[in-house]
Amino acid sequence: MTATLAHILRHPIKGHGREELASVRLVPGEALPWDRTWAVAHQASHFDPEFPAWAPCGNFQRGARTPAVMVIVARWDEEAGLMTLAHPDLGEVSFDPEGDTAPFLDWVAPISPSDARFAPARVVRAPGRAMTDSDWPSVSVLNLASLADLGRQLGADLSIHRWRGNLWLDGLAPWEEEGWVGKELRIGEALLKVRERIGRCKATSANPDTGEIDVDTLRALRESRDGQIFGVYAEVIQGGEIRPADRVEVL
Repeated sequence: MTATLAHILRHPIKGHGREELASVRLVPGEALPWDRTWAVAHQASHFDPEFPAWAPCGNFQRGARTPAVMVIVARWDEEAGLMTLAHPDLGEVSFDPEGDTAPFLDWVAPISPSDARFAPARVVRAPGRAMTDSDWPSVSVLNLASLADLGRQLGADLSIHRWRGNLWLDGLAPWEEEGWVGKELRIGEALLKVRERIGRCKATSANPDTGEIDVDTLRALRESRDGQIFGVYAEVIQGGEIRPADRVEVL
């Protein structure tokens, strides 16, 4: 069976909303366009808005501490500079992430931590640098067959949205991607080099339809795999357009 690209997803505000794309143009040395461009710094964050730079995920509100945010879906209008987020319990909010973000902070407050130290304080960005979990601009690549196999172990139908990945591949053997570090992937017009495997956190235990913890994904990964690993991070080394149904070649 030929491997193909099944889904393209971006998450414009780290931890707050997912958006599926019909196509995207990858750029060498950069993350997926508009993926994790912004993040939500909490009150205890060490992110310095005067000297903005990439910072580890612990400085931001995210699903590991706040599982209810896993339900949020996003729609980013690049031309209008307008972000629209939706949550079944909160409705919709639209705002300019580069302008007045008070409407968003008020909107997300009811599903944010009650501990004031971790309450959302501001929407931030590091110019020219995506707030990926890796300390380099990565694109995450995941395998639908591995997801199905893990779901069988757990006796659950696991959504792709638990993993907040960028590129989901179909037509592979389960867990094949674990042996890709150092290899290159041809996807559509683009070429990516796999650099490392992805260590997972508690956010993956949250159901992205309900925002509630319902399965222990981390224990299942520890018991069946080499640690809490699911998926791989890749670097774009040749840019180009990609779209679902594009052929995937492991070089």
